[in-house]
Amino acid sequence: VVVGMSGGVDSSVSALLLKRQGYDVIGVFMKNWDEKDENGTCTATADWQDVQDVCEQIGIPYYAVNFEKEYQERVFAYFLAEYRLGRTPNPDVLCNREIKFKAFMDFSMKLGATRMATGHFVRSETREGQPLLLRGMDANKDQSYFLYMLKQEQLRKSLFPVGGMTKAQVRAIAAENGLPVSQKKDSTGVCFIGERNFRQFLQNYLPLKPGDMRTESGQKVGEHIGLAYYTLGQRKGLGLGGGGDGRSWFVVEKDLTRNVLVVAQGEDSPRLFTRYVLGTQATWIAHEPPAPEGEPFRCTAKYRYRQSDQAVTATVRGDTLYLAADAPQRAVTPGQSVVLYQGEVCLGGAIVDRTGNEPFAE
Repeated sequence: VVVGMSGGVDSSVSALLLKRQGYDVIGVFMKNWDEKDENGTCTATADWQDVQDVCEQIGIPYYAVNFEKEYQERVFAYFLAEYRLGRTPNPDVLCNREIKFKAFMDFSMKLGATRMATGHFVRSETREGQPLLLRGMDANKDQSYFLYMLKQEQLRKSLFPVGGMTKAQVRAIAAENGLPVSQKKDSTGVCFIGERNFRQFLQNYLPLKPGDMRTESGQKVGEHIGLAYYTLGQRKGLGLGGGGDGRSWFVVEKDLTRNVLVVAQGEDSPRLFTRYVLGTQATWIAHEPPAPEGEPFRCTAKYRYRQSDQAVTATVRGDTLYLAADAPQRAVTPGQSVVLYQGEVCLGGAIVDRTGNEPFAE
């Protein structure tokens, strides 16, 4: 078994558990991005050192592999293209499909492995001969949202040793076994940006294109630095004080044609809510959608990570997904993923393309 080692506690404990279970375990560190922190230190170097320390403690061989080229071509190019279109992409989803469960899985199989393991908080189970992706037992850490683009063939070759545990249990196992990463804090943020200032990072790649901030009636209330730097529902960082009726301002629309950022006051502004979503690039873990094409089916949806399940009616035509939510949804954002579930089973999902308060024509 090849374990994808990040230098974090989840993948470290995954390797430890598999070794205990009698597997022949190899730890492999993926370098996907040349990133330096605010002190100019390459964070990958520190993570690689942690991987070496953990593997030596466990007693397993370890290697490093460089996927920077694949990452640039398959993930980062898409990320920038989406931002240029004024959308808000989720590169972590693409990274899992293209890098961890494609490039890295291929690499693992070439090493002679029969399985690949990661520290994701998800579970996989075979029922009636079909491998299923299930939510992680720790509801606060469940990462199935980020793995909805996987297919059954990848699940057959994958192991998720910590998916049935809580984060507290994982840290406890690491501490009991003296792993040096037992108290290492979780990484947050976009997979390649990490803890850095997102706006500053993006400015290295996308030129600023300032324009007006206007209300729905067209009144100018301020200026923006570039539509790519804002997302629907955003409140912080608008640079708008009180004004108007004194309530907070929120982004409700990005008008690319006129380069205008449309804002409205109040977190209950009707413009922030939508019931209908048209999703593109629909993908299903079982290859086929849960119901025949054009036939509506009931399920739940997450329009963003950590959102509670929302009851919806879904209809699929080709790779287009039509969703009607039972209740209005706040700040559903084009470019983000909407992921569908039936109970604990992750079905698949799509990329949010359009939103509205009237059904889209199928």
